[in-house]
Amino acid sequence: MAVYHYVALDAVGNRRKGVLDGDHPRQIRTLLREQGLMPVEVEEVRQREQRSGQKRIVQRISGRALALMTRQLSTMLRAGVPLEESLQTVAQQTEDARVRSIVLSLRAQVSEGQSLAAAMRGFARIFPEDYIATVSAGEHTGRLEVILERLADHTETRDELQQKVVAALIYPALLTLTSLAIVTGLLVYVVPQVVRVFDSFGGELPLLTRILISISDFMRNGGIYILLAAGVFFIVVMPLLLRNEKRRFIWHRWVLRMPLFGRLAVGVNTARFTRTLSILIASGVPLLEAFHVAAAVLSNLPMRAAVVEAAARVREGAGIFHSLNKTKFFPPMTLHLIASGESSGRLEEMLERAAHALEREQESWLTTLVRILEPAMILIMGGVVLVIVLAIMLPIFQMNKMIG
Repeated sequence: MAVYHYVALDAVGNRRKGVLDGDHPRQIRTLLREQGLMPVEVEEVRQREQRSGQKRIVQRISGRALALMTRQLSTMLRAGVPLEESLQTVAQQTEDARVRSIVLSLRAQVSEGQSLAAAMRGFARIFPEDYIATVSAGEHTGRLEVILERLADHTETRDELQQKVVAALIYPALLTLTSLAIVTGLLVYVVPQVVRVFDSFGGELPLLTRILISISDFMRNGGIYILLAAGVFFIVVMPLLLRNEKRRFIWHRWVLRMPLFGRLAVGVNTARFTRTLSILIASGVPLLEAFHVAAAVLSNLPMRAAVVEAAARVREGAGIFHSLNKTKFFPPMTLHLIASGESSGRLEEMLERAAHALEREQESWLTTLVRILEPAMILIMGGVVLVIVLAIMLPIFQMNKMIG
């Protein structure tokens, strides 16, 4: 039995969409006709996802929806409900049509004898690699409900951190855009009007005023298009260039060397790596496999390559602390916690503690940065406006002295 997505018309011609279980598309069409609907399109959910996955990246489910689905499934399994029935209940519980179709597709594949992890691999854009590996380990160890609860906590934590980062950057970004718009308007529209007045009086203008007029002329004669082209380059062209892995590796290495963004990149990636590694080890995943899976969640390519090299050293018999210490990427506190966990046999606990400490540090650092950035942007904006006002007022003062 599979899950099919359908599009049908009711008696008055309104389009209806949904999902139904069935053995064949013909059966789904029969069920729709029995409900008084005229089937227009019937397609298996799994094939539909594979066909349109590349085109509908924006329709991925959110981290919050994934965490909620995972927690609901864990709760049902803890209550002793079989996996297939648990998936059916979770599908009925959710209000998100996309999540419902995915869960029903998982249930259909599980009912056919596949494992939950194997079914999830058909939705690689929905379930991350570390998520699937952890589910697979939970199925093999018989602790799937416990593992799912940990995954729900991990997914919620990661989603909360991403939301905090985005929320922290919204106000400074809006403030920056507003400031640029105001300054551009002054230079393009206000300054030229004032210059006409100065030209009628003649005489040499102050240096600051001449500089302002030169900037205004540059902006009016194509400078604004240069700025727009630069914006298009960074927003559109640069992401296309960074699709090449070699270019992306160079860019990520350069980001790590930047004073502020480098620290943020190291902190976020280290927290993601340590928490994922902790969950995988606690789930019974072999250490080397856990290393490679956790390395895949690192978004920074130089750090990912360094962790893969560290995994090779661990395979040769080196300790985890010494292998990661040679990468020169991980913070000292994280390394010492790993060394403590390695020597005491409590590695997953220390990795979890390191991840928590790093997330708290990143949150505090971002809060401080935003608190500094907001008044700094206001001061910079005020300073720019002050310079423009002075450049306009100086010739007026000069003319008043000449008249006096």
